[in-house]
Amino acid sequence: MLERGARPEEVSATVEGGEEFPARFGRTGFRRNFRFESEWRGRRYSTKQIEAYAVFEDGAWLVITVICRYF
Repeated sequence: MLERGARPEEVSATVEGGEEFPARFGRTGFRRNFRFESEWRGRRYSTKQIEAYAVFEDGAWLVITVICRYF
């Protein structure tokens, strides 16, 4: 998660308030855009989009993977 540029609070906010969509293997995807206005790996971006893929287990969401896109 941190290697891809996502902070834990951003992932939580994505799952709690992001757009929900069906994903492969019975998982659920969550997507949310965040204002970024910063530099990532030598390039400047204004927006960071986080996608979190999760399963609902034991009454809570378990995040399997996180993808970050910058634009």
